[in-house]
Amino acid sequence: MPNQSQLWFEPLIWMDFRVAVIFTVLIPLILLLWAFAQKATAIQSLLIIYWRVSSLLAISVYLAIGSMPISFAAAFVAQALIPLSLWFWADLNDEITDLPPRSLKLGFLAWRWATTIYSILGAIATIPFLSCAFSTAKTDYCQAWFKPSWLYYQFFHANSNPGFLSFLGILGLISYTLYLVYFLVVRLGKQGRSAMAGDE
Repeated sequence: MPNQSQLWFEPLIWMDFRVAVIFTVLIPLILLLWAFAQKATAIQSLLIIYWRVSSLLAISVYLAIGSMPISFAAAFVAQALIPLSLWFWADLNDEITDLPPRSLKLGFLAWRWATTIYSILGAIATIPFLSCAFSTAKTDYCQAWFKPSWLYYQFFHANSNPGFLSFLGILGLISYTLYLVYFLVVRLGKQGRSAMAGDE
């Protein structure tokens, strides 16, 4: 990891990374397992959609391991898409509303609101740094955002080549983009805001 002096906003970046792990990984994973245990199909379906959409965050981490500027754009798009994925589906929203007020429903609704607010604020906070996506991203101003991904690399991929991991990130980004285009051009027109229509 490059040795750089700490910028004033670096503590906020690290705080954001910790909050992201809690709200975008740990809590939705617990909720998904809980929903399967309770056979709450509407919550299951919405959380599976969430995981598909939020996978772009994971892709951005692997791009950032190789200090790739496009990781800034990927992270911004992911934060913008996550709230949409949580509220877009009219049929799932209705089913969740009709669920009895039990612990799973209350926990899910609290997480959905918290994650929506967090993602929107995160996307707004990222806007001033989007210029890094269109440059070499070698300034301290941009490099500071890569540090949490470098730490992730040291913990989980210390014996792997960063360039190879970023290559996997590129493959993931291409696959994600192709599926998103397919969804917008083909599936959205057929199913509208009905999540279950796409599974018929």
